[in-house]
Amino acid sequence: MSKQPDPGDSRTYQTLTEILMKNSIQPGRATRRTVIQTLLGAAGVGALVLPRSSYAANPGRFEGYSSVKITRLETFLVKPRWIFLKIHTDAGVTGLGEPLLEGRALTIQTAIKELEPYLIGKDPRHIIHHWQAIYRHAFYRGGPILTSALSGVDHALWDIKGKLLNVPVYELLGGPTRDRVRIYGRAGTPEDMKKRKQEGYTVIKTGVAKKNPANFVENPKFIQHATDAFAALREAGGDEMDIAIDFHGAIPPQTSKLLIKELEPFKPMFVEEPCQAQNVDTLVDIARGTHLPIATGERIFTKWGFREILEKGAAAILQPDLCHAGGITEGRLIAGMAEAYYVPIAPHNPMGPISLAAGLQLAGAIPNFLVQEQVSLGEGYIKNPFKLQKDGTVMLPAAPGLGVELDDAALADKIGHDWKNPESYNALDGSVVDW
Repeated sequence: MSKQPDPGDSRTYQTLTEILMKNSIQPGRATRRTVIQTLLGAAGVGALVLPRSSYAANPGRFEGYSSVKITRLETFLVKPRWIFLKIHTDAGVTGLGEPLLEGRALTIQTAIKELEPYLIGKDPRHIIHHWQAIYRHAFYRGGPILTSALSGVDHALWDIKGKLLNVPVYELLGGPTRDRVRIYGRAGTPEDMKKRKQEGYTVIKTGVAKKNPANFVENPKFIQHATDAFAALREAGGDEMDIAIDFHGAIPPQTSKLLIKELEPFKPMFVEEPCQAQNVDTLVDIARGTHLPIATGERIFTKWGFREILEKGAAAILQPDLCHAGGITEGRLIAGMAEAYYVPIAPHNPMGPISLAAGLQLAGAIPNFLVQEQVSLGEGYIKNPFKLQKDGTVMLPAAPGLGVELDDAALADKIGHDWKNPESYNALDGSVVDW
């Protein structure tokens, strides 16, 4: 049997022309259909020549791609209140994730355990396929528990894929859109503000100063106390400092409106969660009553949760938490949706260094990034902690995957915790209030 022509060979064009001529077809008049039919008839389906770049022409490459399997899922609690996840593979590569749900650590560990029957034995690089299967095969979809567990798994799968390909995750998402990521610190007093400035921060977030939890409608003394505290931070930080204020959903909307109006002269960078997240129309009402940017998102899950916020103009800044909202996979989609509304992304992250690493990877891949929250740059948790630059940024990680490696020796005394959510009550009558 004669050797079939090699598409990479210079003789290929001449060979194909000869086949067409033998079948009484002029090359210049041949359609794609007649060419395919002629080639199939002349060479036979089984002998059809494929380009060298085709997976089908390189079965060894395709089979090799499918050789990596998940072997084990491992979770452990880490002080002060975090959960770290390791996904092990038979290739010797381990992925890291952070599937936290604050105050429900044992619940999340159980949710991760329930994913083992599906994940073990699967190829970890089929990330979006696994995301879809885990999310859609749950009859009751979404919510804080399931999407937090899914988020941590998503982190770890991206970490594995990046390590296997020896590139950072942001390279897999299309390449870097920036070389550094602006982060913010925290300050509650003018003294804190001065320290943060000396450390290099150019963005600070604070909370609402209050002596007792807010009532539905507060008196002028409450409003003035909170306003004076923010004014003192503005004076200490100066006009060049960006200062955001977090209402944490703990200020009732009736009082939020009053407080926001008094804060307007001091130009906060944004007002975060001025009310609880369950009723988007209430947030819309607050947003329409001020020129200050409203931010929300830490308690919103998946693209479906953020859709209504964007469509109704409820927020000018979105804060998806990559440990809760669906991981890096979903964070990228949420950012794309937000871009169409000219809305920037400021990932929420009061968690650990794996969560921060995931946020940095997303920040490095999207065009509409604003600022990244953090509470730990990784000292005492990871090898090569992130470093705050003089311009208030951290550099994009250059290492493969998420770009972080746990420091097992430093972690030894931080394993295990029993952190619980605070329980807040009204000082007058003992009724439950938001914290």
